[in-house]
Amino acid sequence: MQELIGSEVEVITYETVYRGILIEIGESDIHLQSDTGWIVVPVDKVVDVKSVK
Repeated sequence: MQELIGSEVEVITYETVYRGILIEIGESDIHLQSDTGWIVVPVDKVVDVKSVK
């Protein structure tokens, strides 16, 4: 997933889909920058991360 940093992605959880620029992947959180601000998604809730083309 490190190769996706700086790219627009969809982060899919059991509850919702988040879309934004992937900024950082940490041990506990994934950080995205979206049109509405910063999004922090806990890694343990992530089902998939997909590149948006």
